[in-house]
Amino acid sequence: MDLAAREEDMAERNHHLVEANKTLLEQGLELCRRLSASAYTARMAELGGSIGGHMRHVLEFYECFFRGLQGGCVDYDSRRRDEALEANPEAATQSMLGFLKKLDEEPLLYEYGILRVRMEDAPSQLGGDVFLASSVARELQVLLSHTTHHYALIAVALRLQGIAVPPQFGVASSTLRFWERKAVA
Repeated sequence: MDLAAREEDMAERNHHLVEANKTLLEQGLELCRRLSASAYTARMAELGGSIGGHMRHVLEFYECFFRGLQGGCVDYDSRRRDEALEANPEAATQSMLGFLKKLDEEPLLYEYGILRVRMEDAPSQLGGDVFLASSVARELQVLLSHTTHHYALIAVALRLQGIAVPPQFGVASSTLRFWERKAVA
């Protein structure tokens, strides 16, 4: 495969990942717009916190990714832990709208390049800051998996509160495809 074909293949793959991340953020946006502040901030032992806390965590991963994308070095541990995102569904909504805009407009999402990603929980014998090689595509995939995982926890918490959740919310795309194939068969 020549260089132009590889670049086109990478751009197509990244486009798919960008669109999948947009879909998840749009699901979160819809959820935040319909939740009351009390449901969003209710602390639940089963959840290990609140829906807002999980949403904040998800959004701060996107923030770290976009901040790191600019400099080529992503550190998911350098989250701000912004209490407004945790306490106010409107703040989370505004954050999601900002990330949707970045996913629409950021040209670096389609460029090939190596990103350095700070290793979480690096053993002390490796030193304080250990960075691993990654790529934009791989980190977009990380965001998908991470967001889906936290959405699954949020979905359980909402159901425990008696709040209806769309059946696809917090379900991995591979599981959705499996369900689809099974329904057709």
